[in-house]
Amino acid sequence: MLAIELIADSIPPVHTSDSIQKVMDRMVEFRVRQLPIVNEEQFLGLIAESDLIEEPDYQVSIGALGLSLVNPYVLEEQHIYDVIRLFYEQRLTVVPVLDMKKNYLGLISINMMNEYFANLTSVTEPGGIIVLEISNKNNSLAHMAQIVESDNAQILSSYVSMFPDSTRMEVTLKVNKLDISAIVATFLRYEYNIKATFNHTGDNDNSKDRYDSLMNYLNL
Repeated sequence: MLAIELIADSIPPVHTSDSIQKVMDRMVEFRVRQLPIVNEEQFLGLIAESDLIEEPDYQVSIGALGLSLVNPYVLEEQHIYDVIRLFYEQRLTVVPVLDMKKNYLGLISINMMNEYFANLTSVTEPGGIIVLEISNKNNSLAHMAQIVESDNAQILSSYVSMFPDSTRMEVTLKVNKLDISAIVATFLRYEYNIKATFNHTGDNDNSKDRYDSLMNYLNL
């Protein structure tokens, strides 16, 4: 997925003529801690909540403030992983998206990223979760998929966690089957190390509830 596909059109940028009060109100409305400042189509930088709170007069325009704006952005054709990296490295709640001429196109909000991850990891889909610990030389997703598919199931999502200074890694698989006992048995037969399993049925599958709770928390 490309950055331009996740732009949140509902969050408008701010302008240098906008008052501190207007900018703060917009941050509260959209539950973000930064907003892009745009002059026509030119992206000037991100203004943060921390840039505003020490100014006593909230009617002052943000253009009158001595701001040292941070200038993170991604281009429209960059991969979503580049967006994730900016969110993580700079602790952002929004990432601006520019076109190839560096004109402002829109922004990606942290809430959009949460929705993207929910779809990416199939968190709302019922199924079972299998956590494997393997050596990096045995990291064959094709073989893992073959094992899962041998029980008439499919892998809905997968991700890898690396261990620092180690040749071991953790692979988490979510499959579209509630009873994963046969799949686990096959992994064991092929001498995979099963680190953990989580069976989700209609009665105990609370992954969607946990996701909804997270969304409600982020929207406070």
